[in-house]
Amino acid sequence: MSDSAASKPNLMDRWTRLSLARRIMLAAAIWGFVVLIGGAIALSAVYRAQTLSLLEEDLEQTLVGLTREMTRENAFLEDGRVTDSQREFFAGDVRFRTQYSGRYWAIVGVNSEGSIAGDIRSRSLWDEPVPLNEDQLERTLMNPGLTMFGNFRFEGPAGQRVRVASRAILIENRETPLILVTAADRAANDAATSRFRSLLLVTMIALFGGVFAAMVVAISFSLRPLRRIGGDIAEVREGTRQRLSEDYPAEVRPLADELNKLLEHNRQVVERARTHVGNLAHALKTPLAVLRNEATGETQLDDVVRRQSESMQTNVEHYLKRAQMVARAQTLGARTELRPVIDGIARMLNRLYDARGVNVSVDGGVGAVFRGEKQDLEEMVGNLMENACKWASSEVLVRVRDTAAALTIDVEDNGKGLSPEEREGALKRGVRLDETTPGTGLGLSIVKELAELHRGSLELGDAELGGLKAQLRFPKP
Repeated sequence: MSDSAASKPNLMDRWTRLSLARRIMLAAAIWGFVVLIGGAIALSAVYRAQTLSLLEEDLEQTLVGLTREMTRENAFLEDGRVTDSQREFFAGDVRFRTQYSGRYWAIVGVNSEGSIAGDIRSRSLWDEPVPLNEDQLERTLMNPGLTMFGNFRFEGPAGQRVRVASRAILIENRETPLILVTAADRAANDAATSRFRSLLLVTMIALFGGVFAAMVVAISFSLRPLRRIGGDIAEVREGTRQRLSEDYPAEVRPLADELNKLLEHNRQVVERARTHVGNLAHALKTPLAVLRNEATGETQLDDVVRRQSESMQTNVEHYLKRAQMVARAQTLGARTELRPVIDGIARMLNRLYDARGVNVSVDGGVGAVFRGEKQDLEEMVGNLMENACKWASSEVLVRVRDTAAALTIDVEDNGKGLSPEEREGALKRGVRLDETTPGTGLGLSIVKELAELHRGSLELGDAELGGLKAQLRFPKP
């Protein structure tokens, strides 16, 4: 089996990927369609049967009338024959006197073998054969006195499909029975059934559409609490609320309660992690400081101890900072207003670097919000701004752009800048571009890792002021 065939989702996979609302709607639509179609078929069959029953009742009454016409005085000879083959029965009914009118009667004689041996018929039947097939003839002879029904289609000009009623009667002085036959055109009944079926279909479609629309509205309304809880969770993640509200239906409230408990548990875990990180920092830094202080001699061992302790100090600071960053980054719902933090850092740096004539200014960012904790923002922006002040000739500019796509913070200086190779090396842990400048070489690497923990990035480039530009970019969800 090919990879494409294996990866192609089957029907069950597609069903499980559907939303809950679509599952309910689809299942209800299928079931409703089946029920409505089944109902339409059943109602159409009932209507057809009812119209056919009314037609058969009319034919039955015609047979009764024909029997009454035949039993009038002098209607039969002594041998059982009808007195006059031209006798006109139902003289008052014009339908029986009009050719192919759709209403017919006949009196049929049979011989000893059970075959038709002559007939008297209405004028409306004209030269068409008696509407009586062999099957109905046999059933009629086997059940004298009972009315048998069947269908017949004329082959002549009329081409009508008729419903036929027949009854065998026994007459005194006649050896074989007479068969009374009456027939009616089914066209009107079939047309009425067809109209009813069409009207029923339109009604069912309209009913299905109305029921489905009402169902969609009901499902949409019923699932609104789930969409609402999804929006509330998004607000918790973005920091606009600390916990979910309890104003939910009874079916959803337990879910909200459990999520609130989970949020509280997450905060407690993060707080414990911060505490442990702080304790670990104190536990490691103190022995390292003792080692460095004791290794003051000029021996080879003292030199090795100093270098290794400095390396250990660098690694400890890096991983402790990273642990702190991870703990803070995993905190849900943290939000920090950007401009007050940057302005505070700028004021502090202006005081520190005033003697060098370095001025730090901030442009934009009023109302902008960083989705994270204040410590993380101070760590990233403070490192970049302090680094810019170290290398700037006279000016450091912080530009903030807050768009629908991303939050961007540019820190620029008018120093000598860095080459592409130097920029790449500056982002590596432990790299110091100027060994005469105090530090561990962790600043930019920490900023880069912290930005990535917040789904952002750090890039170095050329500043419009002529020096280095460090850009923090945080895409928005």
